[in-house]
Amino acid sequence: MVQLTIQDKYSRQYKAGFPHLFKDALVDVSPLTKEGMILDLVNRQGQFIARGYYGKQNKGYGWVLTQNKEEAIDQTFFIKKISAALAKRKSLFDDPSTTAFRVFNGEGDGIGGLTIDYYADYYLITWYSEGIYQFQSLVINALEQSTSVKGIYEKKRFKQGGKYIDDDDFVSGERAQFPLIIQENGANFAVDLNDGPMTGIFLDQRDVRRTIQNHYSNDKTVLNTFSYTGVFSVYATLGGARKTTSVDLANRSKEKTIEQFAVNGLDPTQHEIRVMDVFNYFDYAIKHELAYDLVILDPPSFARSKKRTFSVQKDYVGLLKSAIQVTEDDGVIVASTNFSGFGMDKFKTMIHQAFKESNARYQIVETFRLPEDFQYHKQFKEGNYLKVVFIKKIRS
Repeated sequence: MVQLTIQDKYSRQYKAGFPHLFKDALVDVSPLTKEGMILDLVNRQGQFIARGYYGKQNKGYGWVLTQNKEEAIDQTFFIKKISAALAKRKSLFDDPSTTAFRVFNGEGDGIGGLTIDYYADYYLITWYSEGIYQFQSLVINALEQSTSVKGIYEKKRFKQGGKYIDDDDFVSGERAQFPLIIQENGANFAVDLNDGPMTGIFLDQRDVRRTIQNHYSNDKTVLNTFSYTGVFSVYATLGGARKTTSVDLANRSKEKTIEQFAVNGLDPTQHEIRVMDVFNYFDYAIKHELAYDLVILDPPSFARSKKRTFSVQKDYVGLLKSAIQVTEDDGVIVASTNFSGFGMDKFKTMIHQAFKESNARYQIVETFRLPEDFQYHKQFKEGNYLKVVFIKKIRS
């Protein structure tokens, strides 16, 4: 255990429960020699403020775990946190139409740097720093003692600039047969917990996808950009869409999208699946005067191809302007970003800028943030990262 002094101007913030340790808040970081060290945070008078751990994640130095001086960071601590998080998701465990969701969401459930997802009796643990990974055995034991576990997989998202460490991700229990078929809102999806950094579906968009199926798809033409495995396209088709067009630059996107259609008994040949740069597709669609009733924009926060670099901060307005050009009058654009660097107000300002520069009128129909299983810490706004805005393009 190491004692670290908090700068005076940040003491009140940490006393109030702020969970994230960052360099400017610390008087001296030289005692931080090994990730996973337990840290006692004190003020300049030596009074205890909180206890946490050292783990480099993005630009942070770790996370606060407790403000109780008597609470040890031991097996009991992890059992308490994980069992409480599981109890909060009881309604999801009881819902037979959804068998994939988040059961532990980092600092929102009391342990920053760690997430746990549930996939049809299997659990996937993601470690975001070498520091939290030092508690691997305690976390796994806590999970196994708190619920019935068929098998556990893990993703290590530290080192190499935060990139995924490519390895066999199986940890314990029974190995799954992949693709593993999970359900979400009654739809089927194929996932793989041991094939790279992602699984085939982003669980934080569950409510958005259900809304698209139930209210925005019937008899519509749909363009799904940055489509990944085509999950939005499947939902739109289940909702009665006349045709979907899925566009993604990754070569695997086509076979994976075909697979997602197939596990739902849908004919992928009735839909268009293109492997190409989304911006190039917009140029193609504009040139050929194509227009869609529903356009879905859910790009990564940052992406680099051989010819282009995309950044949400710099390029989202331009992306949205292209989408506006291929959206029918009275059509809807679903604008989404998981970038944590700005909030919903800034995102709406970007939307307004794109429509203003396009000389187009719009109406915000509804907005979404994270679903209930993605608990976030009220004092750590970056944790509430998801912003989704349904925008109606008003007829001029």
